[in-house]
Amino acid sequence: MKKVVSIKSLLTLLAVVFVAWSCDNNDNNDTAKSLEEKNIVETAIAEEALSSLVSALSTADNSEGTDLIGTLSGAGPFTVFAPTNAAFAALLQSLDGFESLEDFDTDEERAILTTILTYHVVAGVEAKSTDLTEGQTIATFQGEEVSVSLQGGVFIKDKQAEDVQAAEVIIADVVTNNGVVHVIDRVLLPQAIIDALNNGEMINEVGTLVDLVVATEALSVLEAAVIKAGLAETLSSEGPFTVFAPTDDAFIALLAVLGDDYNSLDDFDEEAEIALLRDILLYHVIAAQVNAADLAAGMVPTALAENNLEVIASGDTFVIGDASQTDANITGTDIMASNGVAHTIDKVLLPQSAIDFVASISLKNIVDTAVATDNLSLLVAALIQADAGLVETLNGDGPFTVFAPTNAAFVSLLETLGEDFNSLSDFDTEAEKALLVKVLTYHVVAGTAAFSPDLSDGQSIETFQTEKVGIRIVDGSVQIVDATETNANVIAADVKASNGVVHIIDKVLLPQEVLDLLTEMSLKTIVEIAVETDDLSLLVEALVQANASLVETLGTDGPFTVFAPTNAAFVALLGVLGDDFNSLADFDTEAEKALLVKVLTYHVVAGTAAFSTDLSNGQNIETFQSENVGINIKDGTVHIVDATETNATVTTADVKASNGVVHIINKVLLPQEALDLLAQMSLKTIVEIAVATDDLSLLVNALGQADAGLVETLSGDGPFTVFAPTNAAFVDLLNALGNDFHSLADFDTEAEKELLVKVLTYHVVAGTAAFSTDLMDGQNIGTFQGENVGVNIKNGTVHIEDATENNATVVLADVAASNGVVHVINKVLLPQEVLDILNPPVPNIVETAQSVADLSLLVAALVQADAGLVEALSGNGPFTVFAPSNAAFTDLLDALGTDYHSLADFDTAQEKALLARVLTYHVVSGAAVASTDLSNHQEIVTVQGESLFAILGHGVQIRDKSTIDANVTTADVIASNGIVHIVDKVLQTQEIVDILNPSH
Repeated sequence: MKKVVSIKSLLTLLAVVFVAWSCDNNDNNDTAKSLEEKNIVETAIAEEALSSLVSALSTADNSEGTDLIGTLSGAGPFTVFAPTNAAFAALLQSLDGFESLEDFDTDEERAILTTILTYHVVAGVEAKSTDLTEGQTIATFQGEEVSVSLQGGVFIKDKQAEDVQAAEVIIADVVTNNGVVHVIDRVLLPQAIIDALNNGEMINEVGTLVDLVVATEALSVLEAAVIKAGLAETLSSEGPFTVFAPTDDAFIALLAVLGDDYNSLDDFDEEAEIALLRDILLYHVIAAQVNAADLAAGMVPTALAENNLEVIASGDTFVIGDASQTDANITGTDIMASNGVAHTIDKVLLPQSAIDFVASISLKNIVDTAVATDNLSLLVAALIQADAGLVETLNGDGPFTVFAPTNAAFVSLLETLGEDFNSLSDFDTEAEKALLVKVLTYHVVAGTAAFSPDLSDGQSIETFQTEKVGIRIVDGSVQIVDATETNANVIAADVKASNGVVHIIDKVLLPQEVLDLLTEMSLKTIVEIAVETDDLSLLVEALVQANASLVETLGTDGPFTVFAPTNAAFVALLGVLGDDFNSLADFDTEAEKALLVKVLTYHVVAGTAAFSTDLSNGQNIETFQSENVGINIKDGTVHIVDATETNATVTTADVKASNGVVHIINKVLLPQEALDLLAQMSLKTIVEIAVATDDLSLLVNALGQADAGLVETLSGDGPFTVFAPTNAAFVDLLNALGNDFHSLADFDTEAEKELLVKVLTYHVVAGTAAFSTDLMDGQNIGTFQGENVGVNIKNGTVHIEDATENNATVVLADVAASNGVVHVINKVLLPQEVLDILNPPVPNIVETAQSVADLSLLVAALVQADAGLVEALSGNGPFTVFAPSNAAFTDLLDALGTDYHSLADFDTAQEKALLARVLTYHVVSGAAVASTDLSNHQEIVTVQGESLFAILGHGVQIRDKSTIDANVTTADVIASNGIVHIVDKVLQTQEIVDILNPSH
């Protein structure tokens, strides 16, 4: 009986149980060695978990001319993805009529098995798991590719639908003597097998074309489209028809082209859109049965009136042309139905009406266009690998013209570049990425969208890389001329994008700059040259000792010009520096390493490779250290002039490097900065100066008492300017602070130490060494504490202004230190922050009210009125406020009746306005009037506009518009912006009086 394979069951293989490798975690080196002494077949035979694989190989070899076991026992190397026994069991379970591998008992069936098995073999390479990369595609011995995913493990994807899970590598890197084995948990299926199985099913399960579509999982979107367009009945009719059936992937690709507004067929929801969908589907139908053998090149009318398809010869097969620029490949043929035949294709065919529709919606930009074009996937990968913002640039407004090389063009370029470049991921150094950027930008013309009618023979166009490409038009075809001898052909012109136009070309264009760089790539870097030159070993040691990334810098692209001192030159320098420097390892402090950096960078000219022929007598060249070196040429010999009186002689000139040029010299060059630093190295730090100065002993004690790392800070590199108070200045401060501070040791709490830190850091200016000649009268200088000190110069004497009214006088100026300068002063400077801590500021009226419990209802009333009174009474003033107590507000609320239980009942706009008028009747603006300033019957004008009167007698009373005076219970509460008198009654305006006494 003929064994029929069900494609639907094959595409939904069950998950496979993990199969443990027979060698457990206790395998020792002897076991590993024994594995490596076996070939791939012997390794599989030795492992019970791979017995089905061995059986499959043996079964396939039963056909004449097939010798898979012999091949995989050969020299190799091979990479084999080996399915477990459970994987083969799952495959057999999904196939109708195949209960074991022995059921592959005809040459035809064994050929299927051979195709499957060779799809698991990669010949010519031993690819370990560490060699695999995300998204990598690998050509198999069968001819088709598998792809690699590294998301959450190592996965190998075959040609089954995207929703079918990839095979997982469950045991990786089993090394044999002729390759490597990766054990996987699924059997991989190539497209050839899927197509064969698909065709076999259709022959044995004949229904209408609609039945065929419904039964084929890979055509589920086509099924939905047919139903949505109302064509199910038509395609179920007698026919005959030929249907070019786009796969789900083809529809997904179409939706991607249509943009974000079309994520599924559900988005075709308007009448015009459904009509368009119907036109597209009818464009896939021919009103006759045309089997694969009947296909012939030419135009074919479709069921969409006045719209033809074109059958185009392509090698031994055909492709289908529509109204677009992209042809559809036939992926499966002769899928028979009762009313015709179907051929699967990898693209949705588009009539002109659909092309017009696509053009009518938002175009994709250039990057999206490339991403959506399979044949430009390597161009997209190159843009990403270059890591230079090119994707973002080409996502921009443009306009741009892009000459886009195909995948084959990039493959050809990689082959030309040699073994170091097997994929675009091999452009992984900064130099190689920069090279890739130059190549890619040579394909971009910025500022114009040049369609093919805009191009003319002989035209020259400047690219984003800056070099030009040429245009040649031969027999109506456009060619692009680069710096090589081979032109690129435009194979697909005028791909319109929202931000320009793309022309697809069959070659990667190369500018002259890149050709020159490729020539240079064989050169060694400056660092490599130095490492390989014995007489420059001390220069290399110095670069490493400096520990300032100079080795890394001189290993980058450059270009650089380096004057390289010999070993003898470094020995001579060490001799001059004295006993503290017996070797380069003695540059071991931060300061000494910084000095070494300045010396070394004085030998480097960045941004140019200056060969001896580029140098001229008397020339001055700026170095990386920033000072210049001079050029002196005598009798054809080049000498280098530094800040000393002895020139260096170039003993070997023009040693060419990949990133510049080296001139070997017989002396270490010294810039003026290094000479100055050497002179400075004998100076003491600021802390050492203070410790050595008797009259600054209390300053030293204070720094230690503060316990905030100030000693360590002021021992650092700086530079700092320090105003250093004398001992007498500190004694004066302690006396001013009172009995709690007899000595600096009394700053012993956390708060007091923090206060001492604020005082001390107010004496330090960081980032500059300001000598007295640098100071100007009226100058303000920011201190480390954050506030400024002022400079006052009178009769040549410098005074320092702090936040007090008494200036400090500089009694000893310009004490130079290795990390700055010290000015001794006769007073401890105090910032405003410290004065505020010692003398806290008086609160304003609102803050005063908030601090008094008996005024909480007044505060609540100010907030409830919602009239900006809180902000106003927090302002500058001055104000006089008669502040009702809580009992006063309670009395008012009782008097107002049952509608007012609390201040929150003033909740309408009118009630809030009334409350605001009552409150402003308690405020006098423009004066802070103390009780002693009042006179009997004095009129007091309020902010509300009505007046109050002071009544003096038995205490102070305030008379309002009612018949009862208010008593001042607490007078003269001083605030920063005025004065508060607490009263026992809410003062009543005439309006309130009228409300409380409506009959009057």
